[in-house]
Parts: sequence; C-alpha cells; structure tokens
Amino acid sequence: MSTIAEALREATAKLTGAGIDSARLDARLLLGAALGVGGTWLFNHANDELRDTVAFASLIQRRLNREPISLILGSREFWSLDFTVTRDTLAPRPDSETLIEAVLAEVPDRQRPLSLLDLGTGTGCLLLALLSELPNARGTGVDANPATLAVAKGNAERLGFSARTDFILSDWWQRVEGQFDIILSNPPYIPSGDIPGLDPEVAAFEPLGALDGGTDGLDAYRLLAGGAGRFLAEDGVIAFEVGAGQAGDVADLLKQAGFVVRGIRRDLAGIERCVVAGR
Repeated sequence: MSTIAEALREATAKLTGAGIDSARLDARLLLGAALGVGGTWLFNHANDELRDTVAFASLIQRRLNREPISLILGSREFWSLDFTVTRDTLAPRPDSETLIEAVLAEVPDRQRPLSLLDLGTGTGCLLLALLSELPNARGTGVDANPATLAVAKGNAERLGFSARTDFILSDWWQRVEGQFDIILSNPPYIPSGDIPGLDPEVAAFEPLGALDGGTDGLDAYRLLAGGAGRFLAEDGVIAFEVGAGQAGDVADLLKQAGFVVRGIRRDLAGIERCVVAGR
C-alpha cells in the first residue's frame, strides 16, 4: 500500500522515462481525476494511503501510450474557460490566445453588437473566448465535420453562449451567408510531409483534417483569403492563426486578395502567430 505522495513519485518517474516533459504535472492531474479531487486536496493529503490504485494506473498507462492529457481528462482550459475535447477536435493551445488578443486590440468599443465568423471552429474555443469579452456580439462557427460541430455546440451551451451562437455544417465558405465584422480562423497549416514527424500526441490522436494544410501548409489560407472579400463588412477585421514561418506567406495571400495587412502578432515564444488584415 503506497501513500499519495509515493504514488505520484512513481508515476512521475514512469512518465519521465517515457520522455514526457510534463510528467509531474500530468501525474498530479491524472491522480486528481482518478480520485475526483483537486490539486490542493492532493497536497493536503500527501501522506494518506492510496487504497485504490487501479483507476490511476489505467490513466497513467494511457498517458504512457502518449494519449494527450486533454483527451484523457476530456477537457482543456483556454482563455480561462473550460472546453470539452474529443478525438474529433484539436485541443486548444495557449498560443492561440494570441489571436484573441489581436482581435480585441482591433475592437476599441467592446460593447458594440458585432458579428463574428469562425471558420474551422473545432471546439469553438476562439469564437467563445471572444464572445466572453464582447457581451453584445453574436458568433457563427463553421466546421465540415458533424462530430466536431457537435462538440462546439455543446461547449457553447455549457458555457452559456448558446443564445448568441449559430453553427453551420459547411466546407469553409460553402454554406456561409451574410457579412461579418470579424472573420477568424485557425485552419490546418501543417505541411503534409511534416505530419509523420509530429509528436505522437498530435500525429496519432488529433484529427488529420485539422492538421493537414497541403504540400506547403497554405491550402486553407488560399481558400480563406480568396473568399473573405464577399463576407467581410466594410470596416471588418480578418485574423488568421498561422504556423511558424508562415506569417509572411499568409500576409501575401491576403494582399493578393485585396486586403491591407494591419499587423502580425507574436506569441509568448516570440513566434509570429497571427496575421491581422482588413479592407
């Protein structure tokens, strides 16, 4: 019989041996999930005996198989909101908060009744995070995968945004109608040839359609830039998340489509992560 502290040390050692950088944090999160408690409880009961180790061992084994922690737990925090995550969605990344900051910087009056369009909405994290900051805005999320769209709808309902959101099953612009003050997207941007070399957590567990950006990683941006002119309001804003090294190419695509690039924002690691444009 081991204590909670001993079980955590043993699990951390196993995860570290498997090459998992976040081993200590993952072990604590998984033990908390197995016991149905939070981190503070674990700290305060570190010397208690861990009587049932089966559930914890099962979760640790899933992580040793390189299943992402967000999938094991079924959720991921983004912009201080908790989003359901499944095999049909990408897990929200902290880097994507750069796009939220970029859009908000373009909105001097957050009380305006803005209309937002999120193409390739996934979990809905970008759209719903912005709606949390723009109380009179409405948003439309678009995705081509019905299962993914169901997750986004569920997140909107659970977080209290269902009255201000609509969701459309559409292949990019195909079924979109109307004009929008803000058009945003975090599309697939990994070059096809790079996908096999990604971390197992991504390559083996996240949906290929949300990763594969074509030969050069820019296929989705060509579609997005080429179609945005029909749907962007006169004084509207476009914000696209981009992969490392892609900002210049995406900016050029937007310029070729007749837009003015207003800025390129870097994430906390200093990587150019978001391209902002308008008419």
